[in-house]
Amino acid sequence: MSGWQEYISSLMKDGLCCDAAVISMAHQQLLAAHPGGVLANMTQQEIQALLGRNRDTLLTEGATLGGLRCLVIRDNLYTDTHNYTMDLRTKQQDNSDTCTYAITVALANPVCLILVGQKGIQGGMLNLKAFKMVRYIKNSIHQ
Repeated sequence: MSGWQEYISSLMKDGLCCDAAVISMAHQQLLAAHPGGVLANMTQQEIQALLGRNRDTLLTEGATLGGLRCLVIRDNLYTDTHNYTMDLRTKQQDNSDTCTYAITVALANPVCLILVGQKGIQGGMLNLKAFKMVRYIKNSIHQ
């Protein structure tokens, strides 16, 4: 887990994200996550639902990540756009403040990145950050 933990540290460094995780696409399991973050509690079932090829249930019922319920805003994870991202927004939780958070999921084979923005951070900013990291991972693998 330690190699991917450096990517998490890099994603968290500028303060744009409040949580981040790296998931293995092949094994659909958590490889690294921000310590103490919600994503560190993701279950195998949650990961499989998020990354599964059947998108109907995900689009109608939303996703759950580490027990945190989310709405799917845009799903291009497996489309032909070469975008390979999904935008989610946390649902308002019963026991928390009224703030919801933007979440970006991005494929960077052999891994999937999940970024949760700080309060007030919009999805577009998270997407840009995710795209940069995806490009870095792909370039590192193909060298």
